[in-house]
Amino acid sequence: MDPLALLRKAGLEAEGPALPLHGGDISRVWRVGRFVVKTAQDPPPGLFRAEARGLQALAERGVRVPQVHWVGEEGLVLAYLEPGPEDWEGLARTLAALHRRREGSYLAEPGFLGTFPLPGREGGEWTAFFYERCVLPLLEATWDRLQGLGPKVEALYRRPLPAEGPAPLHGDLWHGNVYFAREGPALLDPSFFVGERGVDLAMMRLFGGFPRRFWEVYGELYPVPEEVERALPRYQVYYLLAHVHFFGQGYLGALWRAISAS
Repeated sequence: MDPLALLRKAGLEAEGPALPLHGGDISRVWRVGRFVVKTAQDPPPGLFRAEARGLQALAERGVRVPQVHWVGEEGLVLAYLEPGPEDWEGLARTLAALHRRREGSYLAEPGFLGTFPLPGREGGEWTAFFYERCVLPLLEATWDRLQGLGPKVEALYRRPLPAEGPAPLHGDLWHGNVYFAREGPALLDPSFFVGERGVDLAMMRLFGGFPRRFWEVYGELYPVPEEVERALPRYQVYYLLAHVHFFGQGYLGALWRAISAS
């Protein structure tokens, strides 16, 4: 949908032309004055509403995110955040505070990783929650492309994952979803759920982009136990299955390395 048409549908007035922004592999993104408009080609039902819920959930827990002005099946209208200087120490403080929070139970509304739909789930033991809500749907979707790795993935979750306590998660925390705004670090494009912080740490480590100073400050504020460090490859399997699903068998090598490191 044309971004100006989407603004009109939202009852918002365009202030200037639509200027394209980088939007990743899923959405098309424009800045229109004080707004950011996101659309996608044939988005799955509920995609943008899930993103809006995730942004709201993070905001309620003290994380800076762009304000949601309007959401519909066709797209999302957000506030434009003026860019600012990199502040990795500030980001470390934000994420340590987020991960230190304790929620009542593990909880995930139906949502998405990228455009891949994930079921809702509530409560129970963490390893079963993570495997059945996050890993199993992607494992079933990619089984025929895994060249025999499927049973090895299944076996990873027969051992319990460490559990520090239910914490709010961004859920897709690669460096491209970090934005340094004028007011301070912000997070974008969440796949929000309540789980164990190792899920976020695993994605942050998977493709890099977070400098040493970030990890130093985060570790000072909320040290990462050795058992959580050892579990990170099992969390990375989740994201690598998603990459096999979206981008193909070129990620099987990385998947095998994560399995082997587990």
